[in-house]
Amino acid sequence: MLTIAFPALAFDTNCYVLASQAGEECVVVDPGVGVVETLREVLEEHRLRPAAVLLTHGHVDHVYSVTPVCGSDTAAYIHADDRYRLHDLLGRTNPGLISMFEQQFGAAATWTEPSNVVEIGDGAKLTLAGMEFEVLHAPGHTEGSVMFGIDRVPDGLQGQLDVDRTMVTGDVLFAGSVGRTDLPGGDPAAMQRSLREVVLPLPDTTLVLPGHYQATTMAQERATNPYLRDLPA
Repeated sequence: MLTIAFPALAFDTNCYVLASQAGEECVVVDPGVGVVETLREVLEEHRLRPAAVLLTHGHVDHVYSVTPVCGSDTAAYIHADDRYRLHDLLGRTNPGLISMFEQQFGAAATWTEPSNVVEIGDGAKLTLAGMEFEVLHAPGHTEGSVMFGIDRVPDGLQGQLDVDRTMVTGDVLFAGSVGRTDLPGGDPAAMQRSLREVVLPLPDTTLVLPGHYQATTMAQERATNPYLRDLPA
């Protein structure tokens, strides 16, 4: 699987481009603030065509560029419980955050809702760009936070790491940490349930591609992540 990751220009949010191989359709995951130009270069270099955009949740740092990336035809997929966030993204975002990246980019923030939005739920199977994705609902960071599982691993990792599956975790699970629960829509109890019932059952051979910071594995997180090790029974 061709896997390209690069950070957005604000909040260091990871944007992922996933494809079976170069020259094919691809899936874009979490196009955040200021990713459009870098994404255009990636698509051009690898001769890729976006078939869909997957959103792990509806926070501004993960969805800000979804509409220019989608255009008028490409669908954006988001869990039904976070769908409302796309109606008035900026109105639901902390004004201080908006001011911060307006100053960084020297332009006023604008938002237009995508024209083609597909609501997804737990356990959904998505066939996109020749790949099969499984949706795992893991609320806590937001009501509609999800992880996307793929029964493939990035090219070049075979034999390098003991992994046989990839999980794009958004802000549910990071290397050494988990997503915060003190923002609107966050729920500490729901996060603990998600970690216990959705994250911990993942096999050790799962490659974790998080919404921020570096990639990791479930084996590493099970052994070292304090939020998993100290999880109440």
